Amino acid sequence: MADVVAEHLDVVFVGINPGLPSALRGHNFATPGNRMWPALHRSGFTPHLFRPDQEHELPALGLGITSIVRRPTARASELTPAEYVRGGEDLRRRTEILRPRWLALLGVTGYRAAFGVRAAAVGPQDAPIGGARVWVLPNPSGLNAHFPPAALAVEFARLRVAAGLPDRSGLLGDGPFDNS
Repeated sequence: MADVVAEHLDVVFVGINPGLPSALRGHNFATPGNRMWPALHRSGFTPHLFRPDQEHELPALGLGITSIVRRPTARASELTPAEYVRGGEDLRRRTEILRPRWLALLGVTGYRAAFGVRAAAVGPQDAPIGGARVWVLPNPSGLNAHFPPAALAVEFARLRVAAGLPDRSGLLGDGPFDNS
């Protein structure tokens, strides 16, 4: 899977690892049922609902995509603890080179496994990675029942507001987190 990155982006979204359908299609978050693209739009990061094959348009919006572990799997549970740690080290190196302002890790489990922050929760984190500020977002996988689409969009919008980025969606109401 190719990263969708450039130097000095505002936010780089960091998945755990590519799913097999995404790897086969050659695009990030292309697994049926993944809610990444709707969350990006509903939260105001993108001006329209992107398809996975439009991912190349993200850097023009100051956004990027990468993953902690680069090996595609059917489920993240197939990854070993050592793969997470190596992936975290690799992500730190890549971040030092590309210098994004924010890393948005998609899933608290992946963040905990890669960086050893056992008490991590969704939201901003204290320790930077490779010079970038860190925000942990809920995993947008359709398997994550703890965050339905509206709640997922609210969490993504919290990061967008913290990063000082405009609402590009035209969907949000008067309040910054009104996604009704």
